[in-house]
Amino acid sequence: METEKTDALIKEIGELKLQLEEARDTIDAIRTGQIDAIIVEHDTGHRLYTLKNADHTYRAFIEKMTEGAVTLDKNGIILYSNSRFASLLGISLENLIGVPLLHFFPEELKKEFNKLLQTGWLEEAKAELELVGHGGKRIPFLLSLTPLELEDGTAMSIIMTDLRAVIENRYVLQAKNNELEEAQRVAAHLNKELQKTIKERTRDLLISQGNFKFLSDNIPVIVWTANANGEFDYFNQQWIEYTGLSAEASLDSNWISAVHPDDIDRTMDAWRNSFLTGSEFETEYRLRKGSSGEYLWHLAKAIPFSDEDGQVMTWLGTKTNIEDQKQELAKKDEFIGIASHELKTPLTSLKGYLQLISSYKKEEVPPTIRQFTSRANEAIGKLANLVNDLLDVSKIQTGKLAFSKSPLSLNTLVRSCADNARFMYPSYNIAVEHAADVILTGNQERLEQVIMNLINNSVKYSPVNKEIILSTKVDGESVTVSVKDFGIGLSDHQKDRIFERFYRVDDKNYAASGLGIGLYISAEIIKAHQGKFGVDSKLHEGSTFFFILPING
Repeated sequence: METEKTDALIKEIGELKLQLEEARDTIDAIRTGQIDAIIVEHDTGHRLYTLKNADHTYRAFIEKMTEGAVTLDKNGIILYSNSRFASLLGISLENLIGVPLLHFFPEELKKEFNKLLQTGWLEEAKAELELVGHGGKRIPFLLSLTPLELEDGTAMSIIMTDLRAVIENRYVLQAKNNELEEAQRVAAHLNKELQKTIKERTRDLLISQGNFKFLSDNIPVIVWTANANGEFDYFNQQWIEYTGLSAEASLDSNWISAVHPDDIDRTMDAWRNSFLTGSEFETEYRLRKGSSGEYLWHLAKAIPFSDEDGQVMTWLGTKTNIEDQKQELAKKDEFIGIASHELKTPLTSLKGYLQLISSYKKEEVPPTIRQFTSRANEAIGKLANLVNDLLDVSKIQTGKLAFSKSPLSLNTLVRSCADNARFMYPSYNIAVEHAADVILTGNQERLEQVIMNLINNSVKYSPVNKEIILSTKVDGESVTVSVKDFGIGLSDHQKDRIFERFYRVDDKNYAASGLGIGLYISAEIIKAHQGKFGVDSKLHEGSTFFFILPING
């Protein structure tokens, strides 16, 4: 009995396998276009469905579509589905064919689909609806319905376009659109604020320009401006009244026509250097007065104004009449020259009398008198040096500082100065650092005067650290002589003025004697040797004064 049941089950299983294989073959035949008709079982029996004008090419096209495609009968049963639709839903074709399409819509959309399907039987129709795929996943589709005429009646062709990417793009586009709207709102707000700021700045600028023009036209100096290209673009009323030139006739470089011919090259060189380097402009020149034609001395100054990147945007300058100061200075120079000459003779006589007292042999000169005589000689020596310096200043101002030049050994000159300094200042350690010896063409006495002046200043302003280094350095066709100390040093402001006539370093903690003309004279002597004078210094760390001279064979 058990054996018979087993045999019956095995036979039944075999039949089921055959049916399953037949069903698979049928589905494969439908997918590959090998058949053009299918049989669907209904309650009333089996029905045969065929596609009108179907062929292999059409089937192949449908299978390769990126959209899903289904064909429904009048009852909404799926007669045909391409593999793409099955793939989109994640459901096998076996579970699609012969199943009502309504089955794959969520409950709340079934009514809407039925309405769409009814419309589709009458005319082509479209709608966006969601279908439920494998695992209950809802997938948005665009359904395009087109009725078809089949041999057994009318069927419904539906193309299913996956809208997931489209909807995602819609979201992205909407987000971007929202961002754009927000950006437009912000831009509109900023534009409004900008317009308000521009209006306020324009008003402030007009007020500022009005204030500037009022001030510049009512101060007793000439005011001018130049643009970033160095072209003069404004002159105040004082310029017009002084020169007799209109503002328009003075623009660009036309203003130079009012400068004394002898001062034009020097003035333009100074302006060109300031313009190219962005440094402050300062020079003196004679400016023609329109009403009388006379040339009066003026001090010209200008400073650059730069943007946040350091680019010069404009220049603001002044021209100040210094004719009276020049006249007073000339009178002072004249007085200095006369006084120096007048003082030189009695000083020489006084020094001679003191030497006679020191060398007197007939009677013993008391030690106290000899001590006083020695001190008097020292004082007269200092006074004589001051008088000689004043005479040099007078000669420089009148262009009469002339001296002969001859070949000389630089190292011999430096050693001689070092030996003299060691004798004069025995408490100081004066070191010499020599380069290879070179032959210069110059005045031995004047160059020695320059070096000794630098050493004297180092001693004067180095009361604590008594190290002084005298050095030479050959660089190509020139040689540098420097005197380095470790004294009180100079501030930046002091370095800018240290070579001015009668300028003295003002230090609250240390006072030194002198007229402030030693470096001025030294610089002029070096200039007369076609050389350059300079200083490197840091406050409280010391100074290095140096001059550079050309080498001659």
